[in-house]
Parts: sequence; structure tokens; C-alpha cells
Amino acid sequence: MLMRTPNPELGQDAAGRTVARSEAWDNAPAVVLQGLAKAFGTERAVRGIDLSIDKGLFFAILGPSGCGKSTTLRMIAGLEQPDQGRILCGGHVLCDVDRSVHVPSRRRNMGMVFQSYAVWPHLSVFDTIAYPLRIRRRPRDEIAERVAEAVDLVGLAGLEKRRAATLSGGQQQRVALARALVYRPDVLLLDEPFSSLDVKLREQLRVELKLLQRKLRITVVLVTHDQTEALTLADRIAVMRDGLVEQIADPKSVYESPISEFVRDFVGRSTILPGRAVARTAAGALAIELFGRQIVLPREQIRGAIAAGDVVDISIRPENITVIPSSTDTRSDSPGGVSLEGTVRAVMFGGDRTECLIDVSGCEIEAFASRSDAVVENQRILLTLRTDSITAWPASLLTATESR
Repeated sequence: MLMRTPNPELGQDAAGRTVARSEAWDNAPAVVLQGLAKAFGTERAVRGIDLSIDKGLFFAILGPSGCGKSTTLRMIAGLEQPDQGRILCGGHVLCDVDRSVHVPSRRRNMGMVFQSYAVWPHLSVFDTIAYPLRIRRRPRDEIAERVAEAVDLVGLAGLEKRRAATLSGGQQQRVALARALVYRPDVLLLDEPFSSLDVKLREQLRVELKLLQRKLRITVVLVTHDQTEALTLADRIAVMRDGLVEQIADPKSVYESPISEFVRDFVGRSTILPGRAVARTAAGALAIELFGRQIVLPREQIRGAIAAGDVVDISIRPENITVIPSSTDTRSDSPGGVSLEGTVRAVMFGGDRTECLIDVSGCEIEAFASRSDAVVENQRILLTLRTDSITAWPASLLTATESR
């Protein structure tokens, strides 16, 4: 039988000692996961991950469907019991499989917002938001005060008597958010909260959520497959793949300095070009031949072990490529860049920019042109690749095979 912490005012620190909950909270990260693992039958959803989330952070767990991110969130919330590992919140041990400790979800003081809103069709907005306080047997006056505060926070004042299920999708999600905040949780958990909303409403609610999180200074853990959501909202991001964490970093580092091919290809858009390592310098820089041109990349732009003569993958993002519709000197490199000549195969209007697919010696390159540039299909153009935005990787099996 699982042990349950008998007093919610007491907790256990990382060493298993009983301490006052406030003392544990003041001197520890908001959430710590240690060797957390979960399987469903023969399917290993989470494979032993370690995370530490500081207080007051907006932390995103980003990954494709089936990577284990929602299972991880549900284990933090107490809705799933892990097979291995420990979960701590503010130094308070919520789960320790080895010691058979499992604090039930209702006593973890965590708010959770689901993708499906999960509002009850027969309850008003007031009653839906008040529900967590009523099951905690809070006084009627306190319930009224806290619900009013929560309603005001999420911009639903005046709708308290409406049935929650009759509201729009965005309003229902605000109701769900208010219900999760009304009892002042230590951590707010969000499971793909905007995925069922239209694009414009998602953008609006993202801004509102970011401002609200900053105002309340609450720790938020967001699970999402939406890269824009993670990059715009989070202070730190954990990218997950196949039940493991590939990289943990701030959004800028995840986007600009991915540490694996998976993170590079999953977050944002990248063009991969075939190159060959020519030589290493004493400082560790690497000279690379790319379509007959030679570029030199410093050590920090090189990923993995690459030796002279190796086939390499050259990675660059579309926004770091300049499209020049016409030029008399098609082979002259600009300062800080290498120039390539190509043919436009497709042009797609993207509103604030024109997206182009360009053929360079049989390789397709994505690039963004200005709306004012007259780029048309089958046009010969010049591309300039910013060398400070290029990274070199050991060649994938496909690239290495094609090069032979």
C-alpha cells in the first residue's frame, strides 16, 4: 500500500527528513524530477528523465505527439503514478517509488488546465470556478472573494451567472484557468491548453497568459507540441523525444544552438546542405567545401566529431539567407556570407514575407524574400548564406551515402 504524507503542513526534504512545508518550499526548486519513468504495458512512455524547475519560471516541455510530455505532466500532477523515480515540489517529496510514497493529486496544491477545458455543462461560471474551494471546505465569504479575484484576473467579470458550457472556446479556457488559479496553487500545469482554439485566439491568449504569469509570479509548466507557443512563452524549454529529454535551455539557445539533429530539425525550419570537411586549424576551426566554395567555421559552430575529409551536413535557417533577385556578379561573396547562384522553383506569399524554394546544384534551399522583391518562378537569383549562422554536423547516413 502506498504511504501518504499525513499532514499537508509537513513535507520531506530531499534526504527524507520531515520539515515544515514552508521551510522546504523556501529553499528548493519549484519542481524536481529524478529518474522519472513510466510504461504502459510494453510501451515505455517516459524513460527516466531528470528535470529541475526554479520558482517563478515559465517552463515548457516541447515535443512531438507520443514523446511522453503529457505523461510527465500527469505524473507531476499526481494523475499517473510513475514506475520509477521521485517528484519533489519545493523540497516536499510528492512521490518516491522506492519508498512507496505517493501524495494524491488533491493534496499537491497544483492547478491544472486541460486541452478540453473540462467545464461542467450544468454549472455556472461562478460555481465552476468555486468548485476547488468548496471541496476544500473554505468559508462562503472567502469563496466569493477568491472567485471575484480570479474572474477579474482572466477578464470574465460580468459573466459569473452564465453557464460555463455556453461560452465561447476562449472564454471556457479562461474559466478553466480561473478554476486552476482560484486556490492559489504553488505550480500551474498546462496540458496543450490552446490547441483546440483558432490561430488568432491562441495568439491573444498566449499574450494574456504571459502577462498573468508575470503578474502572479507563479511557476508554470506547459506541455505543448507548438514550437511558437514554447518559444514565445517559456523562460526555459525541455525538448523531449521518445520518453527522454534531448535538450534543456532558454528559447534562444534551443533555437540557435540545438545540441542534436532532432532538436535542430524539430524546432523551427532548417535547410540541410551537403559539404565536405577540408582541414582543421590549430584553433579548432573547420574549413568546409560547399558547392565549390570554401567557408571556415569556428569551433562553436561545429557539432560532433568531424575530421578532415569527412562528409558533413551544413545547416542554416531560412531567415539567415538573403535573396537577391538580380546581380551582375553572381559569384562574389559578401562580407560575412557565402554567395550561391540558384533557380527559383516555387514562390509562396506569406503575408509579411515571400517564401521561396530555390534549387542550387540539385539541392532545395528554403529562403525568405522581402515582399517588395520581384521574385518569380524559374528566375535565376543569388543567395547569400550568413556564415555566422551556419552549423556543421556529422553527415547523416543518407547524406554520406549520396556523396559516394
